[in-house]
Formats: sequence, structure tokens, C-alpha cells
Amino acid sequence: MITENEINIARYCIETAKALGASASRVSLSKSVMDGCTILNGGLDKVTHSADRSVFIYLFVDGRYGTFSTNRLEKKEIEDFIAKAVTMTRMLGEDECRCLPDPERTEKGARTGRELDLYDEGYGNASADDRLQKALGMSIYRTAAPSDRYRIISEECEYSESVDDNFLIDSQGFEGRHTETMFYCFTEITIETPEGSKFSGFWWDASQKEAGLKKEGCAEKALEKAVSQIGPRKRRSGRYRMVVDNSVASRLIAPVVSALNASSIQQKVSFLEGTEGKKIFSEGMTLMDMPRTPGKNGSRLFDTEGVATKDTGIIENGIVKQYFINTYMSKKMGLVPTVEDMSRPCLMPYVKGEDLSSQEKDLSLKDILRRCSSGIYVTGFNGGNCNPATGDFSFGIEGFAFSRGRITHPVREMLITGNMVELWNSLTIVGTDVRPSARWQVPTVAFDNVSFSA
Repeated sequence: MITENEINIARYCIETAKALGASASRVSLSKSVMDGCTILNGGLDKVTHSADRSVFIYLFVDGRYGTFSTNRLEKKEIEDFIAKAVTMTRMLGEDECRCLPDPERTEKGARTGRELDLYDEGYGNASADDRLQKALGMSIYRTAAPSDRYRIISEECEYSESVDDNFLIDSQGFEGRHTETMFYCFTEITIETPEGSKFSGFWWDASQKEAGLKKEGCAEKALEKAVSQIGPRKRRSGRYRMVVDNSVASRLIAPVVSALNASSIQQKVSFLEGTEGKKIFSEGMTLMDMPRTPGKNGSRLFDTEGVATKDTGIIENGIVKQYFINTYMSKKMGLVPTVEDMSRPCLMPYVKGEDLSSQEKDLSLKDILRRCSSGIYVTGFNGGNCNPATGDFSFGIEGFAFSRGRITHPVREMLITGNMVELWNSLTIVGTDVRPSARWQVPTVAFDNVSFSA
């Protein structure tokens, strides 16, 4: 954890930068520790311990701006480091748009770093042997029941515990701290059929609190996903209803979030340029940023500038409500600043033609497949890309065909193509089955009339 002495060193950096001629400055101090064990085929493969400490110093000098980093925190070395950094900054070109954010926009309540309940007080109590036993307890390589359909040829299980502690300070008086722990488990299993075909499946879980980590059944789920791929069949090219699993649906949200970034808009590589306040997507697309929810992955009280976050609508009923605009881009583009990026995206439930606001409704994968009746259920993306300037995309996919609401057989080596705006306008269902462990809260989603190539 960051010590009081290290915090005082960060404050000393601010004082030193001012004394050496900086008109303004910001210091970001971070420390992290990760301990983990990896099990390969039922036996210990690797023990990992990593620790990192770094200080980033952001200097505003005579209308110029420079960023510098070090992991040395002795006062004498810091003074010499900042003196050289100030000299180097003066060699850079002027940029009148570089400045600290308005103090009124910065967070005032992040004093301890634990306000959002993201820190497990029991962290650090486990020994190396405890972690090893937890990792070994996940493995099913030697205990899985034999099958005449396949044999397990490889199993990798990983268990880790980590802590991240961050302290941010600037010369306008802002001080903020964010501290969180993370407990993580992962399993990947590869199987081989009697015919020699190989299939892999993986599963993972994560939680800020150890009690919330679901490591039991992780390997079983990975095996289930691998086995389900046996016997893929060819599928004709055409237009189908598409259901996208909650474990991968964020892949289709990411290009939209990226296009809302002011830097993308300023560089003319955003297909959402000029869309603020306009209805661009289906009325069922409501994307919220919920960064102030206690105990949830992705929650934070301030961004890397110290600007306070808030729970807000980014896209509401298809209408683009907000861009992500940091202080620099605000000055450069003449726009009102918001926050630098999205912290915890949450896609809200929706069923085309139904009002969900007045009733509690669970929309699981099973429900969505039943409502869609037939189509292709996507469980993974294999490469591909999205053009950030136009929104045109092409992604390789794997998954399953389904008919009458039931999965019929696996499909592989198919491609979906289209445009992001058109895709999200074909949205028919957004489920309620988000994974609690994920930072991006994107549930299972369904689209109509998607182009698939075999």
C-alpha cells in the first residue's frame, strides 16, 4: 500500500515543480502487487509475484506540456529529476490548450481510497501455500470422468490476488485516492476427439472481494464450452437473427464507445462525429455509465485528471447524449468538458415492442433464444475489425445454430459483416443476464437480419 511518506513525496514533487518554474503540475503515484499460481495438467507450473511502483509527473511550463515518470522516490533524486524535466519541457512547442481542469469539476470525496468498498480487508492474509491450494482445487485434469467422445489433452488453471493503490494530486489543491483489490481465476481446457479434432474452451471469474469469487466450477464450465464445439456443421451464407452471448457482447459495444471519444472525433476517425443530441440507434439502445456504484468492478470517483465521475446516460433510447471530452480536447475543440472516458458501461434491458419499465422481468439466454426462435448464437469472435471512421465491420465468429429456441449444432468459420449504426438499429432484445464480475455490464443481446458469410 502507498505509505504516508510516499504521499508526502508526491506533495513534495508538486512543491518542487513550482519552485523550479512550472506554472502547474500533476503527480500520479501508483503501487500494485500481484501474487498468483498457475497449474498445468494438474501440477504446479508457475508461481508469480510482481510488484510495481511508479510516479508520473505532468508539467505545465511556459505554455508547454511534458509528461515524465520514475520509480525513484528519494527527495534528492526527485529534485534533480524534476529540474531536468522542467528544462526538457521548455524545449517543447507551445500548446495553449494544455491546462489542469477547473477545480470545481474535481472530486472532493476520495480521501481514503476506500469510499467505493472495492478493498478486501482480508487481502494479504493468504500464504503462498494457500494460493497454491486454491489453484490446485480448481483443476479437474486428473478427476474428470472419462468419455468416448473426447480426451482432455491440456488444462491450465490460474488463481491470483492483487491490489492496486493510486494517489493523484495537482497544484490546484486536488488530492484523490483509489484503492482496490482483485481476486481472479481462469481455466482453459483443450480436448481431442477420436478423429483428431481439437477444441478449446475457457472460463474465468473475478471479484474485488474474495468471498465473491466463484472459482468452483470454473474448470467444469471451460470443459463444457470445449465439448459443446464438437461436431460443427457448415451453414449457408445469408441473413439470420443473431444472439450474442454476454461473455463477448462487449466486442460490439467497444467501437461505439471509442467513437464517442473526443480525440477520435477531433482526428476525424469517428463514425459518430456530429451526432450529439441526435437519434442514431434503435430506441432500445440505452447505454449508461455507472462509475459510482459501490463494490462493482470499474467503479471510480475520479478520472486520471481528478475530474469527478457521475452516473449518467451516454446513449438514451438511441439518442447520443454525451461525448467523452477531457480538459485538453475541450479547449482544442471548443466543447464543454465531461470526463475522459467511460468507466463502467451498462447496457439496459429491452425487448422490442414491450414496455419493461413497469415490471420486473428476467431475460436470460434461454428466454432470448426462445423469443428469437431461430438464428445463430455467437459465443466468440475470431479476429476481424471495425473501421472507426465509417463504422463498417467484419468479424469472424464461432457459436451455434438454433431453431425453435433450441441449440441444434455448432458452427465455425463464419463471418458477420455490416455497419455499427445499422447493426444497433436492428437491436431486438437486451437481456438482464450481465456477469457481475465484468467491468463492462453488457448482457446477452439479439439483433435481426444480420449478414453471415459461410
